[in-house]
Amino acid sequence: MRQELVADPEAEDRKPQSDEARSAFAQPAGVAPPQIPVVDDESSTTSEFALPKGFGAPQPAGADSEGSAFSTPASYNAQHAHPAFTPPTGIPMVKLTKDVPWQDRMREMLRMPVTERPAPELVHKEDESGPAVPRVLDLTLRIGELLLAGGEGAEDVEAAMFAVCRSYGLDRCEPNVTFTLLSISHQPSLVEDPVTASRTVRRRGTDYTRLAAVFRLVDDLSDPDTAISLEEAYGRLAEMRRNRHPYPGWVLTSATGLLAGAASVLVGGDALVFVAAALGAMLGDRLAWLCAGRGLPEFYQFTVAAMPPAAIGVAIQLAHMDVKASAVITGGLFALLPGRALVAGVQDGLTGFYITASARLLEVMYFFVGIVVGVLLVLYFGVKLGAELNPDQALSISERPLLQIAASMLLSLTFAVLLQQERSTVLAVTLNGGVAWSVYGAMHYAGGISPVASTAVAAGLVGLFGQLLSRYRFASALPYTTAAIGPLLPGSATYFGLLSIAQNELDKGLVSLTKAAALAMAIAIGVNLGSEISRLFLRIPGASTAGGRRAAKRTRGF
Repeated sequence: MRQELVADPEAEDRKPQSDEARSAFAQPAGVAPPQIPVVDDESSTTSEFALPKGFGAPQPAGADSEGSAFSTPASYNAQHAHPAFTPPTGIPMVKLTKDVPWQDRMREMLRMPVTERPAPELVHKEDESGPAVPRVLDLTLRIGELLLAGGEGAEDVEAAMFAVCRSYGLDRCEPNVTFTLLSISHQPSLVEDPVTASRTVRRRGTDYTRLAAVFRLVDDLSDPDTAISLEEAYGRLAEMRRNRHPYPGWVLTSATGLLAGAASVLVGGDALVFVAAALGAMLGDRLAWLCAGRGLPEFYQFTVAAMPPAAIGVAIQLAHMDVKASAVITGGLFALLPGRALVAGVQDGLTGFYITASARLLEVMYFFVGIVVGVLLVLYFGVKLGAELNPDQALSISERPLLQIAASMLLSLTFAVLLQQERSTVLAVTLNGGVAWSVYGAMHYAGGISPVASTAVAAGLVGLFGQLLSRYRFASALPYTTAAIGPLLPGSATYFGLLSIAQNELDKGLVSLTKAAALAMAIAIGVNLGSEISRLFLRIPGASTAGGRRAAKRTRGF
């Protein structure tokens, strides 16, 4: 007989279920199911930005209900706001006084966080809409190109570019300077696309007269009392490019010879040594100009320019003349050592521009290697021919204070002429060079202090005085410092190191070249430290509201 099976629901519930049959999302036994609220409009949806249930909307401070995380605390008072909150009157704008050079003001702005920079005031407004942004950026890049090509530091170039942009009312501008590339980006607003322009610096030349003219242009653009339109700024820039150098070629060649002669007197030379060193340096300068006209790179120009002074020194020694041949060769090297590029490279490294600093120091290394190759070739053949060149002559430099101070001032004067400085700055840099050598001689010869420490202190005073003079005249510090460090350049240490290498005394040669490198670094760091000391004590009025004087970088190594 067939029986029908009737399902018993209660029995089914009492039957234990396996783990496979139980869903992970099933409600556990003994837990009441959640109550689903009845929605009148079934088609309504919930936004992901809607406040979840139980999360109340922000309530006023005086409300009895509990506020959310976004509500104003009950202890908040608009009249006595806590510093953590924005005051009712807004954040006060940082105003830097206009009684200091624009370099200091713009450097302070660049070292500020972007969110703390005050909005620029449109000083040179040509119409209601302001000047065209691409033209302002192009003018900024052209000004930066002249400054970078003239040997100015990367931070000062960025400060100048920043000053030009802000003078025409362009906010949120970010300049960027590398060794051969300038770029600047301007973002009109947070919702608009940025405008970026760049320019390549292909040729670099030394003309401090043009550099001073560019500084005056930037100073006028930054002055709110001097309205300069874009057309006038372009006209002044074109006039700077067309102007010829203040000194003709024969004056530069004569200055090269006088520089070498003065340097030879510094290391113990007499009148005959002065004449021989001057002739060798002038011949090397003319040969270098000939190579430049043929399109040879600067490496070979330095190599060729270093050969004639070394050849004259070797010839004097082969002729058994009672002349200090080492002083002749050393004097010729003074006219070739790239002190300007060295100071600029170390300054970029100390201010945080490591890419530009590496490129400039690499350039200095190539120039130095070119000088080494030229001198070593001549010394090697001189030693083979029997020239008795004695490296120990480095220890017998005679002390003639008055004559050496006069020679150092002549060296600084001729160096200033080679740098194409304005005539109004030549006297100041000449006196600065005499002070530098006086300090070095007093510390090293009279005080018995090491030459590296003496050089660093003397270079620090050069940087300090140069920065003070530049602040007084609202100009660049380079014309007042570069030529003044000429007497401190390590010409004798370089020569005796090369001579020891030519005589197969590698250890002595490397020691002497290491000393030359240490002296060069002491010069560069001393000049930069002197400049920073002057800025440290001569504070910018009004900068205290911006958080005090800011450093270039604060990474602390991480």
